[in-house]
Amino acid sequence: MKSDYSFTLLATDGMARRGRIDTWRGDVQTPAFMPVGTVGTVKGMYPEQVRDTGADILLGNTYHLMLRPGAERVAALGGLHDFMDWQRPILTDSGGFQVMSLTKLRKLTEKGVTFRSHIDGSAHELTPERSIEIQTLLDSDIIMQLDECIPLPSEHKEMERAMELSLRWAQRSKDAFGNQPHRSLHGIVQGGDNAELRGRSAAGLKSIGFNGYSIGGLAVGEPQEVMFRVLSEITPELPTDKPRYLMGVGKPDDILGGIERGVDMFDCVHPTRAGRHGHAYTRFGVINLKNARHKDDPRPLDEESPNPNCRRFSRAYLHHLIRTEEMLGAMILSQINLSYYQQLCIGARTAIEAGTLADYAAQTRATWAAGDIAVI
Repeated sequence: MKSDYSFTLLATDGMARRGRIDTWRGDVQTPAFMPVGTVGTVKGMYPEQVRDTGADILLGNTYHLMLRPGAERVAALGGLHDFMDWQRPILTDSGGFQVMSLTKLRKLTEKGVTFRSHIDGSAHELTPERSIEIQTLLDSDIIMQLDECIPLPSEHKEMERAMELSLRWAQRSKDAFGNQPHRSLHGIVQGGDNAELRGRSAAGLKSIGFNGYSIGGLAVGEPQEVMFRVLSEITPELPTDKPRYLMGVGKPDDILGGIERGVDMFDCVHPTRAGRHGHAYTRFGVINLKNARHKDDPRPLDEESPNPNCRRFSRAYLHHLIRTEEMLGAMILSQINLSYYQQLCIGARTAIEAGTLADYAAQTRATWAAGDIAVI
C-alpha cells in the first residue's frame, strides 16, 4: 500500500500537461474531472456508477458535511470513504466559498468567519485551523486551505484585501496541517482578475510551500474570456512539479480551455445539475431533452458513445422521462454527463501525450458547434 502523496508530470503540449497523482488510495490521472459529492453522495448515482464513468477521485464539501451529519460523526463512523463507500481518493474544499455564498448572516475577522447555518440558523465558527481539522476528520486525501472567495467584478482594494487575508490564512492552514505525508494540502491562489495580485498570491503561496496549488475566485461572475486570461497569466507562475486545480469549473468548453492553459484538475456540480434539468452532454454538445423534437425520435443520444446508457435509451424515452419528471431521467442523464466529462479528459490526456492537443481541441469544438441536428 502506498504511504505518500506525489505528483508526476508525464508529458506536455504547449501549456497543457499530462500527469499522475499518486495517493495510497489510488492514482488520479490528469487532466482530471472530479464529480461533486456535496453531502457524501453524487446526486442520483450509486458509488459504483460514479466509478464506472471513469472517475478516479471525487469531491466532498466541508461546509455541508460539517453541518450535517457533522465531521466528528463521520469520523466515528470510519471516515467519509467508508461512510459513502467510495474507496478511491477524495478531495475536500475548505468550506469558505459556501460560507461566503450561502449564509447571509456572517462576520469575517482575522481569526476566521462566524456564520449561521442555512439549515437551522445555528451559529458556527470556521477558522483555518478548524477547516483543516474538519477535513482531517473526514479523512480527506487532498485538503484545501481556508480562503476568502469574493465575486467578480470587485474593486481592486477589496480583491487585494481578500487575497492578503487568504495568504495569512494559508500559513495558518499549513501550520495546522503539520506533517501528514499520506495527505496533500493545497494553497489557493486569489486576486480576482488582476494579474499583479494573482502573481503576489502565487509567490506568497510558493514561499509557504504546498503539495498542490488551487486557483480560486474564478467562475464567480466574470466572462469566460476573463477566466481564460487569468489562467494564461497565472499558471506559468505556479510550480511545474505540483498539480494545479481550477476550483468549481465548469462546462466542457471551460474545462477544455483550462486544460489548454495548464490546469490539471477540475470540479463542478454542472454535469449532474444539468442532468436533473433535462440537459445531456455528448460529443455533439449539449442536448435539451425537454424539446418537443425528441418526442418521436427512436435514436439514442449517441450510438458511438462508450457509455452504454447513451446507446441504450431512445431520445423519445428520455424526453418522456424528463417531461413527466420521473427521477430515472435525471439519474440517466447525470450518469451520461459525468461519463462525457471523463471522456473529454481522457481524450485530452491521449492528445497531450501525442502532441496533438490543438487538433483534438479544434475537432471537439467543431463537433460541438455542428450539434446533434446535423446527424438527424
